[in-house]
Amino acid sequence: DVQLQASGGGLVQAGASLRLSCAASGFTFDKYAVGWFRQVPGKEREVVSCINSIDGRRYYADSVRDRFTISRDNAKNTVYLQMNNLKPEDTAVYYCVADGHWGQGTQVTVSS
Repeated sequence: DVQLQASGGGLVQAGASLRLSCAASGFTFDKYAVGWFRQVPGKEREVVSCINSIDGRRYYADSVRDRFTISRDNAKNTVYLQMNNLKPEDTAVYYCVADGHWGQGTQVTVSS
């Protein structure tokens, strides 16, 4: 059973930091790229960041580059998203995805 468990969201003020975690199970984690997406009600889900499995290459959306850092610990089957200098526009439900499977999402709310 493939499972992706996202956690670490919360309510913070602008300028604060959060670290999201995505714990995976049920598949060969280290063989797959993992991505973080986010969605605001009424808007399409957008990609935030991705990390490759083989070379660890990272991708960031322009809106989060230089503020967010994605990393993975294959020994723990976990991907992290360190989010610094959060802005109100980062408010969304954040999802992790790997091998076509989506986690349940974690809410991030940034107040101004």
